[in-house]
Amino acid sequence: MIESVIERLGLPGLPEPLPAPTTDAHTHMDSTQQYSGLRVVDSVELAAAVGVSRIVQIGCDLASAQWSAQLAATNPNIVAAVAIHPNDAARMTDDQALAAWQTIDGIAGAGPHVRGVGETGLDYYRTRSPEGIARQQLMFRRHIETAKRHDRALVIHDRDAHDDILAVLDSQGWPERVIFHCFSGDADFARRCLAHGAWLSFAGNVTYKANRDLREALALAPATRILAETDAPYLTPLPHRGKANAPYLIAHTVRFIAEHKGADLAEMCVQLARNAEDAFGGPWGIQHG
Repeated sequence: MIESVIERLGLPGLPEPLPAPTTDAHTHMDSTQQYSGLRVVDSVELAAAVGVSRIVQIGCDLASAQWSAQLAATNPNIVAAVAIHPNDAARMTDDQALAAWQTIDGIAGAGPHVRGVGETGLDYYRTRSPEGIARQQLMFRRHIETAKRHDRALVIHDRDAHDDILAVLDSQGWPERVIFHCFSGDADFARRCLAHGAWLSFAGNVTYKANRDLREALALAPATRILAETDAPYLTPLPHRGKANAPYLIAHTVRFIAEHKGADLAEMCVQLARNAEDAFGGPWGIQHG
């Protein structure tokens, strides 16, 4: 039984299955395996057991980007997004950054199993030096170019950098599809993003009591412009905060989103799945009515 894997690894128990299939729009199953020991095959099976039928696997360094693309190429219910994480970009030399971006550009254009460029963007929490910030901004601009060239969704990592994220997007020109992964802004910033047709992706931290700003942003966002994600193994939703996260635990976040939006849970599951299709360029794997 798949539940025995949870017990053996000391992971949170299976939530009640969702009433309709939905999508985890951002996860790191390779990191989850390293962090908690949960194998990718088991992660996918656990997710399916609670109604999470499709997954977006994120690769944000060269090794994980290549691995994510290979995984998506062999599993129809998984698609990949690939990039160099901003904090990794900050530590690269100019030559390393250029070579890494060229490799990512090639992976991003390899086929329809790669649907996104990301996570990319700016992180002023962990990177504060002017030199590191400049390297992040250059890599962000390059990733925007890649997203446009290959018609991929741009998946943004934004930490303490709201204004500069928008400034770079405005100067480069927004790609057709932009996703603010683990949305971290308030209602005002949400309005600014939504004005450009972006999707706001909410992770388990929207359930944390202190994050009123996130819930206000969720409340005002149209149902057609929100996504749900785990960002596993991080940001585990209540009631399991502090434990290892995995795609199956998105069921808690989806229930919270539906309740906060005053929506029927089954309808919200379907809406989030359709939003993921729209954001990532069309359906994949199991289809929804």
